[in-house]
Amino acid sequence: MATDEKTDRKSDKGKGRQAVGEAVSLVRARLAQAIWLVCVLAALILAVGALLVALKANKDNDLVSFVLSAADRVDLGVFSRDAGIKQFTGDNAGVKNALFNWGLGAIAWLIVGRILDRLIRP
Repeated sequence: MATDEKTDRKSDKGKGRQAVGEAVSLVRARLAQAIWLVCVLAALILAVGALLVALKANKDNDLVSFVLSAADRVDLGVFSRDAGIKQFTGDNAGVKNALFNWGLGAIAWLIVGRILDRLIRP
């Protein structure tokens, strides 16, 4: 009788550990999804911002202004239109700067997001 109780306790501990392991895996998966979503949204903001600059959208429009200011925030200064990785001069320099730097920024956000997703996901 005592051996049956010990076996039951061991199997209960095993089930508890398995439940905890599954819960940790679920949390890691959800965290990885959330990080990937944030990175995709940042890349999308940069891409839409570059498109709006290329189309010479009305900057007085609230939505355009919001997207451009959001893109200025998520470019992290490294991929800035004004002082980014590459600065063009001459005709349409502003459009070229936005397309090049914000395009690189969008790609960087997607790469970093995918790497973090792979590291965190169980």
